[in-house]
Formats: sequence, structure tokens, C-alpha cells
Amino acid sequence: MRILLAILMSFSLLFAKAGSAKTEALIKAARAQVGITKFYDPAYVKIKYPMGDIPIIRGVCTDVIVRAFRKVGIDLQKEIYLDKKAHPKRYKGLYYTDRLDPNIDHRRVKNLQAYFAAKGYRVKGAFKPGDIVVWKLPGSNLDHIGLCSDKLNGKGEPLIIHNVGYGAKEEDVLREYKIVDHFRVFK
Repeated sequence: MRILLAILMSFSLLFAKAGSAKTEALIKAARAQVGITKFYDPAYVKIKYPMGDIPIIRGVCTDVIVRAFRKVGIDLQKEIYLDKKAHPKRYKGLYYTDRLDPNIDHRRVKNLQAYFAAKGYRVKGAFKPGDIVVWKLPGSNLDHIGLCSDKLNGKGEPLIIHNVGYGAKEEDVLREYKIVDHFRVFK
């Protein structure tokens, strides 16, 4: 019994370290966009599939997330396209059109939110580095998404890496907007 417990604890530590390394890489990839992605640009652009992207100098909040995940081996453009194709009801009615579009589907907050929720990544409680947060912006019905940094504010809460209109930034804005969802991909 002791040997089995020791083996299980070893596997648990191994998986925790793997999750921790992925979280660190995700945060590093998001932070690398700060100062590089200088403009907020929601324009519809035809891009290649898979692994398509607009020029890194431009983007929106979802681009910060998509680009960071690509650096850890997850192409959300492809994943969301395939998931929406296999489970169209999951995405039905989120936007003005329900058709598949690999140029834009991964660049929409509600699609990312639906995908992360379907994969079982929704969490409650304290925000940790690497967590994904979805907000409603004040004075509008606009959705916003960002990534929790490993840098903390004076209250011990993570800064947010996001693009809310002025390029990619790392800022103390976790509680600035109405939080509507919370995800953790790497446990």
C-alpha cells in the first residue's frame, strides 16, 4: 500500500510540474506580446488555416490568448473550428452567423468561452497565474478576455495580460470590469 501511495504521489507531482511548466510558458508567451502588439484591430481578415494569424502588431483581446496558446502547442483556431464543426449547437446563436469560419471564429470571446467551458476548464474561486478571465465591459455589452499574469498586485491578485484597445498590456485590471467567467486550462 505504501509503495502504491508513493507511486501515486510521484505521478501527481510529475503532472503538477508539467502543468506548472505549461502555465509558465503560457504567461511568458502572452507577456511577449506586450510592446509588440501595439494596436487594437478587430477587422475581419482572411488568414490561412490552420495556424493563421494577422500581423502581430495588430489584434484584439482574443489574439493575445490565441497567440499564447500556440506557443504551448495548442492551436485554438484549429481546435475551435473542429469543435464547432462537431458540436454546432454549442456555438449556435453566439454571433450573427452560425456558419463555420476559420478566419474569425477563434477571434471571438464567446466562442473561446464556449470552447473552454465544454472542455471542462471552468473554475471558481481565487484567480491563479495562467487563468483566463472573461468580462463584460462597462457601459456596453461587449465581451473581453485576458490572461492572469504571475505578477501580483498589492492585494495578491494577478495582473492581467490583455488588449482592451491600446495594444497588448499587462495591467492591474482584474476587478475593473464585471467578471462573467473564469477558466484554468493547466491544473
